[in-house]
Amino acid sequence: MKKQFYIIILFLGPLVNAQLNHPKASPFTKIEQEVGLSKITVKYSRPAVRGRTIFGDLVPYGRIWRVGANASTKITVDTDVTILGNNLPKGTYALYAFPKETSWEVVFHGNTEHWGDGRKAYSPEEDIFRVTIIPQKIEHFQENFLITFDAITHNEATMQWIWENTKIAIPITVPTDDLMLREINTALKNNPTAQTYYEAARYFQEQGIEPKKALGYLNKAITLGGDTYYFHRVKSLVEADMQDYHSAIKSAQHSLELAQKQGKDEFVRMNAKNINHWTKELQESKH
Repeated sequence: MKKQFYIIILFLGPLVNAQLNHPKASPFTKIEQEVGLSKITVKYSRPAVRGRTIFGDLVPYGRIWRVGANASTKITVDTDVTILGNNLPKGTYALYAFPKETSWEVVFHGNTEHWGDGRKAYSPEEDIFRVTIIPQKIEHFQENFLITFDAITHNEATMQWIWENTKIAIPITVPTDDLMLREINTALKNNPTAQTYYEAARYFQEQGIEPKKALGYLNKAITLGGDTYYFHRVKSLVEADMQDYHSAIKSAQHSLELAQKQGKDEFVRMNAKNINHWTKELQESKH
């Protein structure tokens, strides 16, 4: 009997300790967004509406919200960034909010150890800062809570929180110019190639800065790397920025011819469009 009883326990033991790996009602996700030379990562869970009224009911007005479900939402920035005039140093932070009907307090919080909103353990003294955001009503209905990024440039992006018919838009500015200028200066001191000069010039042109310096870099790129349609295309754009339309048209025409030889139809079309535009600019300047 003892032996038989012992065998029964062996077989029941694993069943007693087993745990089901069930699907989550608010599934976890992660979004990574490059902005210039910076990267922003957000980790959060995505609750669903499921026929409920969200803001002012499921998420009460005036009370802290974890910006999602389950564990607190985390944002990580790999460079210092600026949010509505507030500096957010490189690191990881919890995101909280205090929704109201006409405005929200959005919190970047230093303590990432709380589960959910922290409740009584949450302390405003650990906030890095708060910003006031005006919620937007949108026609599109968002079933699962969504965090995304839009309006992305080299220098900034807008983080959006969207749920039900409400959108929160939070502008984030990154220090791309400072980081890129350091990279350019370092690269130009270490045996720069034609591509080095071209990429530096292209960045200046895209940012609308240092046109004379950009033109000098492009001339060096052409000297070192020979004729390429993309060197001459950017050269034409810089010359147009300097309102030297005669030179811009000449460079664009050369770029167009080189692009035609290589079957780069897109660049043929872009150069032709610019030549037409700059020719009109010249004609108008004579009147």
